[in-house]
Amino acid sequence: MAAQPPRPVGERSMGSPREADRAPARSPAWAPTQARTLGAALVGQRESPESGLQEHYSNLCMEKSQKINPFILRILQEVDEEIKKGLAAGITLNIAGNNRLVPVERVTGEDFWILSRILKNCLYINALFICASGLDVGYNLLSDVGAYYAAKLVQKQLNLIYLNLMFNDIGPEGGELIAKVLHKNQTLKYLRMTGNKIENKGGMFFAAMLQINSSLEKLDLGDCDLEESTVHIGRMLKENHCLVVLHMCKHDIKNSGIQQLCDALYLNSSLRYLDVSCNKITHDGMVYLADVLKSNTTLEVIDLSFNRIENAGANYLSETLTSHNRSLKALSVVSNNIEGEGLVALSQSMKTNLTFSHIYIWGNKFDEATCVAYSDLIQMGRLKPDNTDVEPFVVDGRVYLAEVSNGLKKHYYWTSTSGESYDHSSNAGFALVPVGQQP
Repeated sequence: MAAQPPRPVGERSMGSPREADRAPARSPAWAPTQARTLGAALVGQRESPESGLQEHYSNLCMEKSQKINPFILRILQEVDEEIKKGLAAGITLNIAGNNRLVPVERVTGEDFWILSRILKNCLYINALFICASGLDVGYNLLSDVGAYYAAKLVQKQLNLIYLNLMFNDIGPEGGELIAKVLHKNQTLKYLRMTGNKIENKGGMFFAAMLQINSSLEKLDLGDCDLEESTVHIGRMLKENHCLVVLHMCKHDIKNSGIQQLCDALYLNSSLRYLDVSCNKITHDGMVYLADVLKSNTTLEVIDLSFNRIENAGANYLSETLTSHNRSLKALSVVSNNIEGEGLVALSQSMKTNLTFSHIYIWGNKFDEATCVAYSDLIQMGRLKPDNTDVEPFVVDGRVYLAEVSNGLKKHYYWTSTSGESYDHSSNAGFALVPVGQQP
């Protein structure tokens, strides 16, 4: 059995502000030696307004005998330049490790320790973060070490609105730390934990947190090795009236799971974007979703990509969208083993339901009737070319459909090396349901 990561000393203090007031400030058990020997040398220190982020970072690394990360240094230098030009308002500090345009030395937990001290302790940074309230450190090597410091940052930096920690080797212990600190946080609106294997243990802490937290609006727990977490998420949705966007891709959700989510959605009036892509939902699960959509007037975007709803499931949804629902704007049924009949039924829904404006169908089985139906929708102007992932073309008098790079979240896991990565057509979910700082 693999050794469990050490639990940080004083972890309780982050979950309970009252305990934090009583307990002495301590570093985690795995913190760099310098953090323990030098103690709180810079606690309370305030860098002068004339000092830039780059200089502050370099000085702090020297003070703590920590190796300077050239990638962090480069990004902070760029931000310094933006500040001098007066262009810093609304920026996100982007130190994502999947940047393909510049040399990257991925950020470790110890690197993030230094970075978090800058963001947490410096008045200059606090002033900056009133306008620049996002931090993206996705695709790095933070692990549970970095999760500890990220939790501390969320606790102390009250202007932070957007935090991206995706794919950082954070485990159940780190997930627990992040979730517990959000019990009292009232400012963070958008958190991405995607790809961190927090497992069911960590997921339980997030479900519990969401029954208490009153500020978080967008949460991504996709690909976190959670299995059939819908019982706890369903209970949360009945209590939480703040969450707007929930990503639950790769949760091993089956039909019983989607039923539990739908039961909760009868009582929830805040969720507008539900992502249950890459699960094990079949046409039987669509009975519950189609039924709840008859009365739910909040949901605007549903991502069912990479399930197996087939024709029967598409027909259930089509009937509801045609006759009852007038709030859903976008639906993705990419790669759901739907054939011509089901796809045509969904296209017919768009003719009568004018709210239903975005549909993504690539990866299913197109027959001639399907190609003609979607070609007609586009040609008559009912379906805008940017609002779907297919484009009609004609060969020898017959209509076919080609794939185009549009979708709800085409660039969710990667960034383009050319062009606009986050345009509305490729990432329609962001545009339809904007929350906090965009990625």
